[in-house]
Formats: sequence, C-alpha cells, structure tokens
Amino acid sequence: MAPLGSDRPRPLPPSGRQLELTHGEQRAVVVEVGGGLREYELAGQAVLDGYAESERCRSGRGQILLPWPNRLRDGRYEWAGERQQLPLSEAARGNAIHGLVRWANWTVAERSQAHATMAYVLHPQDGYPFMLDLRVAYSLGEDGLTVQTTATNVGAEACPYGVGAHPYLTVGAETIDDCVLRAPAGRRLLADERAIPVGSEAVDGTEYDFRTPRRIGAQQLDTAFADLQRDPDGLARVTLASVTSETAQLPRSLTLWLDGAYSHLMLFTGDTLPDTNRRRRSLAVEPMTCAPNAFQSGDGLRRLEPGESFTSHWGIECA
Repeated sequence: MAPLGSDRPRPLPPSGRQLELTHGEQRAVVVEVGGGLREYELAGQAVLDGYAESERCRSGRGQILLPWPNRLRDGRYEWAGERQQLPLSEAARGNAIHGLVRWANWTVAERSQAHATMAYVLHPQDGYPFMLDLRVAYSLGEDGLTVQTTATNVGAEACPYGVGAHPYLTVGAETIDDCVLRAPAGRRLLADERAIPVGSEAVDGTEYDFRTPRRIGAQQLDTAFADLQRDPDGLARVTLASVTSETAQLPRSLTLWLDGAYSHLMLFTGDTLPDTNRRRRSLAVEPMTCAPNAFQSGDGLRRLEPGESFTSHWGIECA
C-alpha cells in the first residue's frame, strides 16, 4: 500500500483532453468528450457560459448535436420502410434527445494555435444502423469564432441527418432580463408538453417577435424558430447585448451567425435548468439544420446518400 502523502495520478478532467486555442485576445477550449466547446472568452471575459475543467458538461453546454438536434418523440422513426427505435435519453418526456455523440471520445485530426479539428466515426447501432464520418473544426480569427461541421456518409445506405449546436451566450449581466435580443425569425414552432412541434405560427404581433431588438424581460423561451431572415451575405444573425453600465468593461454585444445550412433556431432562457443558480444567467442560441422531431416530420431533414458529405457553419462575433 502506498504511504499517505505519496504522489497520485492527477485526476482526468470529466470532459477529457483539453485543447486551448488562442488568437489575439480570444481564447477557447475544445474538449475530447463530445468534441464540444467548453470555453470561449475575449480579453479574459466569458463569451460562452460554459463549465469548469473539473466539471462534467451539463444542460448541453457547448455540445455538438448529431445526427439529430433537439428531440425525437418516443425515439421512433421509420426509414426506408424499416422502423427504428433509439434509446430514450430524455426519459422523463419519453424522447430521444440531442443525438448520439455527446459523450463519445473524439480524436484530434488537426491542431494549431488558433484551430482544432475534432473527428469521430459514428458506427451503426440499434436505432441508427448507419455510418458517418464526422469532423468539427473550430477556428479563431479576426472575425471571432467559426465552427464548421462536416458529415460524410461512409456506409452503404442512405441515412437521415441533422446537426445542431448548444452554446450559451453571456454578455456578463447577472441575468438576461435586462439584455436586448435580436433574433431574425418570422415563425415559431408550437410545441406540446413533451416539447415536440405540433404546428407553427407567424411571430407578427406576438411576444416571440424579436426581429426588432428589444429587452428580454421576464419572458421565458424554450422555443424553436423558423423562416430565418438572411443578410445579403446569406447569414442569419442573432444579437445579444447588455444595456447596464455595470457591464461596461465586458463584451457589450455578441452576434451568433449561422449559414444557409441552418434552417431553424432554438432559443432557451434556461428557466428549467437543474442548476437553479444558472437559470436565466445566459441565453442558449442553438443553430439547427432541421426542426425538432425531424426524423418523424421530415421538417428540414437531410438525406445523405452513400459517399455524400454535408457541411454547415456557424460562429460568434464580439463587439
């Protein structure tokens, strides 16, 4: 038996290997578990409300959601005439949630001071008998953070595919109530008690219309949006800004942009987070290439043929 006080191996971080990226005043940390983004900061101030190296990722913070984002009712769907059943990873609501790669060990395919590409092969399994080669590239540059996700069908059959991301944005305010939000979405999806879409409505004249910047206030959001308005460069931009003098030393405005591959957007104010001290502390702004429950509804769902690749981009600009 080793004597008390002897050297012990340093505990491994719950999120695995940590890859620090830097560019000027920007710093990001990419992790092995899930290939996710644990931290992103500018000039020492948090841009993402992430989690500590000693903590396990909770509430999807910074995770990549593959091969579907959000929820799938009962974990069931039909593809090519065959019924598939996925594990119910959101047991309380009877849903499969956020894909199959969040807790997998990804490998480092490329690495430099301001760039890292994480790789993972999703092998056939019960409920998803298909094979995908996955690459998620994180890059820091003069314009901020860019995240590129590429999925290639390396199997013998066509497969269903969707991707999402789950960053929580913070501008340093104690709560997001006094923050100003602009979200260029013309339609919201109506959801049932299991957070599954059952219809949609235009946001015109409703409390869900954030196309003109306005204060979030006490409004609770756990809402998927569609009909995203694009700027001339083809990008949709969501902006979160602080308005109080107490946060003047912090990044006052963040813009999350998403390219045309992302047809839907989820906004979540965090009112139901299990960690009560983190509720409404930040805003989850989640790009999605398809709607929740797309494996059943087909809303935005991609069909990847054997050998076909699909690439999507999103990123964050700080002002």
